[in-house]
Amino acid sequence: MSSFFSKLRGQAQKAVDQHGDKIAKGLDQAAAQADKRTKGKYSDKIAKGRLKAQEELAKRKSGPGGPQGPYGGPGGAPRP
Repeated sequence: MSSFFSKLRGQAQKAVDQHGDKIAKGLDQAAAQADKRTKGKYSDKIAKGRLKAQEELAKRKSGPGGPQGPYGGPGGAPRP
């Protein structure tokens, strides 16, 4: 069973790495739509949830080795 979850986790990580920007855009759109449909009644809660989801996405996008830079290496200043 754990190999199934390991495989699933690997596939999810690959999807985040390949489509993280699209996922982030979808989070923004979903939050805007939820806020619109609730007529702003839960704006603070929606914003807080969106922020938490984006933070988690950023962690997942960076992978197990820490944040990645623009060239896939460790984070920090881009190569010249």
